[in-house]
Amino acid sequence: MSLNKEDLKNKIVYRSSYRGTKEMDIMVSSYVKKIINDLSYDELVLLDKIINLDDESFVRVFKNINSNQGKETEIYKFIKKYNL
Repeated sequence: MSLNKEDLKNKIVYRSSYRGTKEMDIMVSSYVKKIINDLSYDELVLLDKIINLDDESFVRVFKNINSNQGKETEIYKFIKKYNL
């Protein structure tokens, strides 16, 4: 089932605020709110995948990117473009 753009944005905002730990909720939701209105539908789909990573994978992705060890994947390029 494909969501329209506004429904997908709402889903992402909700999920970013309820990840499981308050620290991650605050960090991820503030990032999402900062960039969400500038994203295309395809970028929203990618952001949805990113925010649905478990906390350990999420942190690992950002550590690798911040240390320039990240592979040039779609997620890597997205996070570099919309720097956290």
